[in-house]
Amino acid sequence: MLAVAILAAGKGTRMKSDLPKVVHELGGRSLVKRVLDAATALSPKRRLIIVGYGQALVREALAAEPGLEFVEQAEQLGTGHAIQQLLEPLQGFTGDLVVLTGDTPLLTTQTIADLVATHRDRHAAATVLTALLPDPTGYGRVFCDRNNQIECIIEHRDCTDAQRQNQRVSAGVYCFKWPELAEILPKLSNNNDQKEYYLTEVFNYLSPVFAQDVEDYEESFGINSRVQLAHAYEVLQSRIRDKWMRLGVTMNLPDTITIDDTVELEPNVIIEPQTHLRGYTKIKSGSVIGPGSLIENSTIAENCRVLYATVEDSQIGAGCRVGPYTHISKESIVGDRCRVGNFVELKKTRMGENTNAAHLSYLGDATLGNRVNIGAGTVTANYDGFNKHPTVIGDRSKTGANSVLVAPIQIGKNVNIASGSVVTTNVEDNALAIARARETIKPDYYDEDGRKKVK
Repeated sequence: MLAVAILAAGKGTRMKSDLPKVVHELGGRSLVKRVLDAATALSPKRRLIIVGYGQALVREALAAEPGLEFVEQAEQLGTGHAIQQLLEPLQGFTGDLVVLTGDTPLLTTQTIADLVATHRDRHAAATVLTALLPDPTGYGRVFCDRNNQIECIIEHRDCTDAQRQNQRVSAGVYCFKWPELAEILPKLSNNNDQKEYYLTEVFNYLSPVFAQDVEDYEESFGINSRVQLAHAYEVLQSRIRDKWMRLGVTMNLPDTITIDDTVELEPNVIIEPQTHLRGYTKIKSGSVIGPGSLIENSTIAENCRVLYATVEDSQIGAGCRVGPYTHISKESIVGDRCRVGNFVELKKTRMGENTNAAHLSYLGDATLGNRVNIGAGTVTANYDGFNKHPTVIGDRSKTGANSVLVAPIQIGKNVNIASGSVVTTNVEDNALAIARARETIKPDYYDEDGRKKVK
């Protein structure tokens, strides 16, 4: 059996924030959610979150996760004190306990699995995840024998010059035989400058204790400041971009592109510079996204071109052209082979196949049929100051430039709306709708200097 405990009780003063450190976001997910997701993939029997400072916000950040057990650390008196809070909830548990920190969001499921496997293969009382840092200055050094059994851990300030050449440090991630750890936890003392109970003191009593080196030392990075948060984002993005490029996605100037790790891309997608893909977005083969586009929680079908556009919570059909300077949002659905062009906004709108809105239009709460053409400057006036109202436009209908359709309204099939019309009533099929004042021309109205003549 396996249990996982995540330390999430600290404030994180160096973040300079009222938020608990672990609820700060990295790539669309909180730090603690990333750690939890990595651990949950191992299917542990128990998942315990140790909370303290700002615990309501931590609980809220994880509210969608079923089966979590929250354990309160009312006073934050060190990592050992935090794990002591598990003595009651884990009473009678006989399996292994993995201890993680909620501020190590780059840790992968594979690394945790390898730690547990090594721990069990070696029948260890405890196993410590360690990292070989290029520059371990300031970190305590972990010294092992040839079998990676830990002999001692020495703080940086107490190391000799020779000992400081050792690059192995603790990542603050552990696997314990819980019954043995539970027996030791009450023995921890706070005889130190901070008057805190350190979890590392248990290694004075447990044996054998082994080290497991993480393959990528950057996984061990903890987040204690905004600078470190930014660096973690760079590492995360590098991982994500490398993954997709290996799977057949082309990225031009990849360092300018950001992609959440919840995004799905198919081979032969091209991502142009300054493009950002967020949330649960899917881009299908043959599509070209960007430059300068933001796609969030949306699906882009095959062979689309999305240029300088924002698409949020919407679906774009195959073979569409979107942009430049287009905004599509609020669960809009665009059919196959459509054109949504320059400075066009769609909000909560459905477009049928082969329908075009090429220029300077706003379509809100609208349903458009197939082969509809929206003239430049067309607006669906969907809001009466209190409520939103729908507009329906039938197949093969056209609106002239600068048309306004005042909702609620239904425009039939094969209708032509004359340019400059303000239409307020339903229009039947096959009609021409003209709703504008008769043009008036007054000749000889001004003199040669442009002044109005006196009549």
